This record gives sequence, C-alpha cells and structure tokens, in this order.
Amino acid sequence: MLPLWINVLLAVATFFFMEGVAWFSHKYIMHGFLWSWHKSHHAPYQGVLEKNDLFAVVFSIPAIATIFIGLTFTFYYWLFWVGVGITGYGIFYVLFHDILVHRRVKHNMRPTHQYLRRLIRAHKIHHKYTAKEGAEAFGFLYAPKKYEASKFEG
Repeated sequence: MLPLWINVLLAVATFFFMEGVAWFSHKYIMHGFLWSWHKSHHAPYQGVLEKNDLFAVVFSIPAIATIFIGLTFTFYYWLFWVGVGITGYGIFYVLFHDILVHRRVKHNMRPTHQYLRRLIRAHKIHHKYTAKEGAEAFGFLYAPKKYEASKFEG
C-alpha cells in the first residue's frame, strides 16, 4: 500500500484532472454526439430533472467502479483514491454548477468573490447559445480571466 500522503495527492490530482475530462466531455460529447441529452440544459428549465441529468449517472460509474475495485482488490487500493477524487469533483460540480450557478436549490447567496463571479459569468455566457454549435466556456470549475466583470462592463 502507498503512504497516505501519496494517496491523498492522487485524489487531489484526480480532482484537478477531472476538470479537463469535464471540459472535453462538455465540448465534444455534450455539444457533440450526445447533444440530444444536453440540449435540455440549454432550454428553459422545466421541472426537477432534465434529460441532461443522465450525465451525472454516467459520470458516477467511473467513481463507483474505481472505489469498488480499490476496496475489493488490495493491489488496486490506489484506485479507491482515484474514485475519491472523481467523487470530490462531482460534489463540487453539484455545489457550484447546479446550486450556485443554476440555483436548482433555492438560496439567497450572492457571491462577491471574484473567482465565483467569473465562474458564474462564464457559464452564463456559455448559455447564451441554445444551439449545439457556437458556444464557449466549456469548463465547470475553471473560468479564464477573460470572463471577469471589467471585461464586460463599460
């Protein structure tokens, strides 16, 4: 077994790697061949669930599989920590994307931190496009500085 600090580092590295996986998936899968699922997310919100939520089920499979394999086979215990990183990313995705940005859980928070405001702005710019093509800002937890308020005001 690996030392705890290496396992934690593996989980953190996996968490950050997942942003790249999410960006790629969003740009080339969600806005690609599975647009039929994702277009519900670019349409006016109706009800509790949307077809786009199927992605959460699909993306949970690698987390469940790596945790299960890591806990079942001691040689692959490190996969448990990969699963922890994937799961951590999923939790942050729900908190930032579903709750903070899209307000799927009602709240009165008005973020003042520059990073959170930039994240929300980038996602709103992404949602200006209701078609499969033409969108920008495909990341979920990373928004480049070009989306800061000063770039859009004045």
